[in-house]
Amino acid sequence: MKQITLFSDGSALGNPGPGGYGTILRYNGKERVLSGGEAHTTNNRMELLGVIEGLRALKEPCEVEVISDSSYVVKGINEWLVNWIKRDFKKVKNPDLWHEYVKVSEQHSVVGTWVEGHAGHEENERCDDIARSKAEEFKAAL
Repeated sequence: MKQITLFSDGSALGNPGPGGYGTILRYNGKERVLSGGEAHTTNNRMELLGVIEGLRALKEPCEVEVISDSSYVVKGINEWLVNWIKRDFKKVKNPDLWHEYVKVSEQHSVVGTWVEGHAGHEENERCDDIARSKAEEFKAAL
C-alpha cells in the first residue's frame, strides 16, 4: 500500500462563521493541495472536512498519516471513533461529517498525529494559511 501523509487545517472566522480548510497530500515527494469552505460553519467542521476531502481524493487503498493541530480530529480518529460508531454517533458533534469520514476512510489504514498549531510546523502553517484564505473568501462574498 502507498504511504500518504495528509496535512490538514481548518479555520472559521467566528464560530460559527465563514470557514475554510486547507489540505496537503504528500506521496513520494509529490504534493497535491486541496481547499474549500462554507459560508456558515465551525472550526471543528472545517478541520474534519479537510481530512475527509483529502481521503476522498485518494484513488486506491493507502496507509494514511493525518497530521493535524486539531485534537478533536486526531482523538476522534485514534480514540473515540470506535465507541461513536457503536453508539451510532449519539451525542457526538458533527455526526454527518463523522459518518462521511467513516465512508471515505474505510478502504484506508488511517492514523492521526497531533502537532501544535501556530508553532512553526511548516505544512501546518501552510494549511492554516490556505484555510484562513478560503474563510476570508467566503466572508467577502457575504
